[in-house]
Amino acid sequence: MNDLLVLRDGDDVAVATRDLTPHDRAVAPDGSVVVVLDAVPRGHKIALRAVATGSAVHKYGQVIGVATGDIPTGAHVHSHNLGFDPGEREAPLGGTHTELALPPGPRPSFRGYRRADGRVGTRNYVAILTSVNCSASTAKMIAEQFRGAALDQFENVDGVIALTHTSGCGLVPDSEGGQVLLRTLRGYAAHPNVAGLLVLGLGCEMVPGSALSARSGSVADLGMPGIGAPGPQEASGLLAAIPDDTVVRTMTIQETGGVRASVRAGVEAVRSMLPEVNARRRTECDVSDLVLGLNCGGSDGYSGITANPALGWASDRIVGYGGTSVLAETPEVYGAEHLLTARATRPEVAKKLLDQLDWWRSYMAAGGGTLDNNPSPGNKAGGLTTILEKSLGAVAKGGQADLTAVYDYAEAITDRGFAFMDTPGYDPVSVTGLVAGGANMVVFTTGRGSVFGCRPTPSIKVATNTPMYDRMAEDMDLNAGRIVDGTASLDEVGAEILAKILAVASGEQTVSEELEIGAEEFIPWHLGAVT
Repeated sequence: MNDLLVLRDGDDVAVATRDLTPHDRAVAPDGSVVVVLDAVPRGHKIALRAVATGSAVHKYGQVIGVATGDIPTGAHVHSHNLGFDPGEREAPLGGTHTELALPPGPRPSFRGYRRADGRVGTRNYVAILTSVNCSASTAKMIAEQFRGAALDQFENVDGVIALTHTSGCGLVPDSEGGQVLLRTLRGYAAHPNVAGLLVLGLGCEMVPGSALSARSGSVADLGMPGIGAPGPQEASGLLAAIPDDTVVRTMTIQETGGVRASVRAGVEAVRSMLPEVNARRRTECDVSDLVLGLNCGGSDGYSGITANPALGWASDRIVGYGGTSVLAETPEVYGAEHLLTARATRPEVAKKLLDQLDWWRSYMAAGGGTLDNNPSPGNKAGGLTTILEKSLGAVAKGGQADLTAVYDYAEAITDRGFAFMDTPGYDPVSVTGLVAGGANMVVFTTGRGSVFGCRPTPSIKVATNTPMYDRMAEDMDLNAGRIVDGTASLDEVGAEILAKILAVASGEQTVSEELEIGAEEFIPWHLGAVT
């Protein structure tokens, strides 16, 4: 293993593969030697050549910032001498096409639950979905009755989960925030991993249970106060329709007689669903039935070198077979958006992504910040300095496939291929949007060590570096740090990720599922005024 990783010819910096101390002679892949001037932690950047104040600094063959002071060869390059550069980046509206090569042999498959609408579930849950925060505690009380041995006789039921949140009232129904909440809740109600659904409300909230349990995806049929019909939601198909074979019940606490009565009635409602849900069986499904959500959290200097590009390899194979893969976290593609828009199949696809970034600039400014408020302190401790650097590594999760669609937050994912969804970078809110859109698998890469889960969709966690994997092995599913260690190639780890996706889609549990992590991470994006 070399001391340094040089990612592209012409880069001004390399990444340290071990902790470097002053006077060390660090060896690069081409055999050249850099004399180390400062302490450079593993995963951080070291200057390969002198960079003058105000000059651009390159990594991945792209600009990641400007030197805020003279940087000599061998110096540690980080927040003390590298600053954000908002400079102009040309964002082409398509034009780059990549043919995705597929290996010889039979098409991959997995064993999933085919739903009435043709989509495939990778899990078979009963969900208790709250329409408002006022019913959250009651929903959790009901779900608690089905822990442990309570489901032993229902071997095909993956669990009873309470999906609770902090909103559902006080929003203007037809406002942006009201619509985002509605389609998030509707997306979970209609998710292919949910075979039984109990919608639980208080009875006087903004979002009535009937709006979440209605079979139709038409806003006109939902009875939402303040929402006209037909409206833009109906016209664009943003709302997911609940499959005809989902077992649905609706209750309100006020009509049922209070919390205690609602817990008793809710337990009976769930019990009545269990035999029918348990009767579902896994069948052989093609790899093209996968809808893969791509996310990262607690990123470090290795994320864009190991786990993210290895996940990109797996994503490209799924897309190549006719499946779907969706990148997210709009603030974390800022600075790398030109790499995505160049891959758009149509100019309007690229334009929608650019419009979303414009919205984010205004949104951040209204909150007194900028998009360079990201990376987080943990990201910086792991070696990432600017949002430009972080984004260039983050987009690697999307591989090289053409960009076929751009979705709004929690919008129903309807097109096959590689797509993007507008979400915040905050992990649980971002993945909530992807799952609401219909992702039946999630792969989550992490360098600092995330303990994330997202039931009802299984989340595979991939470590970017071996020291963290060894320290948190009970919370990680795969170790991509072996790419830097020199014990596995990027293609080999990518193939392992794809094999893991297929195995988990067929029922193998992830570590977060073993720990029953994922219900508390259901956090719809809160937008707009609360009255």
